[in-house]
Amino acid sequence: MSDTPNQAPVPTTPPRPPVPLTPPPGSNPPPPRKRGGRGRWILIALIVLLIVVVVIHILHRKKPERGAAPQVVTVAPATTGSMPVTLDALGTVTPVATVTVLPQLSGYLTEVGYREGQDVVKGQFLAQIDPRQYEISKEQAEAQLAKDRASLAQARADLERYTQLNEKKSIAEQTYSDQKFLVAQDEAAVKSDLANIKQYELDLIYCRITAPVSGRVGLRLVDPGNYVTASSSTGIAVITTMKPTTVQFTVPQNSLSDVLQRVNAGAKLPITIFNSENTKQLATGTLYAISNQMATATGTVTLRASVPNDDEALFPNEFVNVRLLVDTLQNAVLVPTPAVQSGAPGDYVYLVNADNTVSVHKVTLGPSDGQHTVITAGLQAGQRVVTDGLDRLNDGAKIQPSTGKPATAKGASAARMGNASHARAVSAPAADTAASSASSASDAS
Repeated sequence: MSDTPNQAPVPTTPPRPPVPLTPPPGSNPPPPRKRGGRGRWILIALIVLLIVVVVIHILHRKKPERGAAPQVVTVAPATTGSMPVTLDALGTVTPVATVTVLPQLSGYLTEVGYREGQDVVKGQFLAQIDPRQYEISKEQAEAQLAKDRASLAQARADLERYTQLNEKKSIAEQTYSDQKFLVAQDEAAVKSDLANIKQYELDLIYCRITAPVSGRVGLRLVDPGNYVTASSSTGIAVITTMKPTTVQFTVPQNSLSDVLQRVNAGAKLPITIFNSENTKQLATGTLYAISNQMATATGTVTLRASVPNDDEALFPNEFVNVRLLVDTLQNAVLVPTPAVQSGAPGDYVYLVNADNTVSVHKVTLGPSDGQHTVITAGLQAGQRVVTDGLDRLNDGAKIQPSTGKPATAKGASAARMGNASHARAVSAPAADTAASSASSASDAS
């Protein structure tokens, strides 16, 4: 017998029949199941998320700070010296005399005694008008003079007899008075004849035309054989005085007070004359006349200067550039003209500080001669200013002073290319980061 209680028998499950590996003939096999589809989408999402994180990191990361390289500029110190105060104007060469020689009477021109472009002196023979008709008129006047003189002599003789008879009361008083009047008439006739003779003598002088002034004759206006008249407007010739000559120019009304102050003090203001292109000095002269009226249309006043013109460098009616020296400033602060800039602050210069930085420094400008400009206020002698390389400067910029030649355009281009290369080098780490991220994502996939 057994000590354990009786237990109910446990039912056992019969084993299942084995599943056949191949489908029964005549039935369609089930479609194959896709393995890992959900995992692939998860991998793509992770790659996209990684790319987004890399892009956000590149866009929002702080660029590495780098110090700006000092600008290489040319500097020069402010100096003291003299500066001429001048006025520049456009002028015209105005001859002292321009004379159109006109005939004084009518007649045929028989001779021309000058060459075109010839220099003549006052009184030199120019042309001849046929004098014969005036010689005949003179002879007639002389004959009339002889006749009137004879009549006058007869009247005076009769007056003497009438005077004796009148004293004896032998003739009427009226006869004596009439004889005195007759003598006066004959005397007047003689004077008239003498005047006619002088007129014809003058006409004979006018027949021989001479130069009224010294100068240069222009082109011929009339040829021998032509009949000229006193009313002819073309004339026989035109004579222009070449030396000395004058130059006429205008100055603005704002500058007139300085000129008048110097002229009224007795100063002889010199002028320098340049050609129309203002590249060559032609002559020098002295201001001698100022017009008495202001041109209201232009606000200018006309001045005239005398020029010797011994070498005849100035030609009548030529346009020239005139520089009038009004005064000369002594011990003025001078800077090279390229150092002066104009902008929003006004007139300013870039002042070089002790720590090789620049600062915008406002100044008050005075006269300039093109190379140097006077600084009347805002700058002292000895202070250094930038004269070249100003287009790349700003207030507080660091510089590297240089007294050599300014950088050329080629050097500036090379500098710009170097800066661009440096910028590309700075952005290279970001590109490397993006490339490595993309490589990692592709390896993961």
